[in-house]
Amino acid sequence: MKKLALLLVIIALFGFSLPVQAEEPAQVGYTVGVDDVMDINILQPEALGTTVTVAPDGSVSFPYIGNVQVKGMTLGEIQNEVQTRLADGYMKYPVVSVSLRESRSRKFFVYGEVNRPGTYPIEESATVLKAISMAGGFTKFGSSSRVKVLRPKKGEAGYETIKININDVMNGNSDADIAIQPEDIIVVSEGMF
Repeated sequence: MKKLALLLVIIALFGFSLPVQAEEPAQVGYTVGVDDVMDINILQPEALGTTVTVAPDGSVSFPYIGNVQVKGMTLGEIQNEVQTRLADGYMKYPVVSVSLRESRSRKFFVYGEVNRPGTYPIEESATVLKAISMAGGFTKFGSSSRVKVLRPKKGEAGYETIKININDVMNGNSDADIAIQPEDIIVVSEGMF
């Protein structure tokens, strides 16, 4: 009986002592932005968990430590920051896990002659063709040869215009379909009659 109790104590001590939670492949390297939703959990010394949304100022509020600036940080960096702050006077040897529940900061827009124009979250390996599909496809007036992507220029105002011919993509030219980036605007124009 004593051996069983000792084994349970060892499992309790070492079973939960890993300070870094393994992130899902899609979450590795992900930088958090405004409106993202995360789960932050204290695993030790006492269980406490909360779901937080990144505020417009780039912060989240967490029990014991208040506001934490998280915009632009990876999930691992946020985990370390929360763990460090909790250890600075609130808890002995806290073990924290942080995971992304929902990515709302990484989005793109689809406008023009599609069935459901609007804002959409970027999914893994999203392309222009997939974006148009998410928006319900072309209307009867939409032209598959008159699609353009307006991509924000880096470090300056304005947009770079990238013309896409969906017919080329449909005919097997996968190079004609490009990956979507955050804040891209996809515009589908009417066909010429």
